[in-house]
Amino acid sequence: MELDHALDFEDYFPSMISRLGAEGFIGELCNGFSLLMDAHKGLITFESLKMNCCLLGLEVRDDELLCMLMEGDLDGDGALSQMEFCILMFRLSPCLMDGDAPKLFTQNVDPMLV
Repeated sequence: MELDHALDFEDYFPSMISRLGAEGFIGELCNGFSLLMDAHKGLITFESLKMNCCLLGLEVRDDELLCMLMEGDLDGDGALSQMEFCILMFRLSPCLMDGDAPKLFTQNVDPMLV
């Protein structure tokens, strides 16, 4: 008997953008960053990520946490700034990385701003 270990991944970002608008969506990403960051450093550090995983009841190995940080760390400081976090979230969203992302954002922008 063959087991299927594949996980189904549903990307909720497009529906969040549709519901919240572009500015609201970015605001929610920033709120997520604030929850994970080290309050003293203003960055998501290994320690803050590990602590928050524990608080959420997630069992994540140290090497996995380091890989998460390395994936988004653009400046090589070993931590994620708010900008690096938001860029990483976009890169990890299959729907936002295909050709539809500009459409999602422009359809939710206040016409007075365009």
